[in-house]
Amino acid sequence: MGPREALNKLKWHSKFKLQDSKITIAHRGAPGNIRIIDGADIIELGHSFMRIASPDGDVEIPYHRIIQIKVQGKTVWQKRV
Repeated sequence: MGPREALNKLKWHSKFKLQDSKITIAHRGAPGNIRIIDGADIIELGHSFMRIASPDGDVEIPYHRIIQIKVQGKTVWQKRV
């Protein structure tokens, strides 16, 4: 299962909610080169990216940049290194 499948599972089939998730992504220039996104900011789960709301407008984040997905502090998906 990849990050897209994990996020879709949270959105459609899980006892947990996508809004309760925290998604860690690789983000150059951010402290430690990572950024944590609230699941509540996800607008759309596209084919190769997720669209999130940000203060500067909607942003598309490719799934390959996702490092980890947590729900209520529990890791539900993590990128293999």
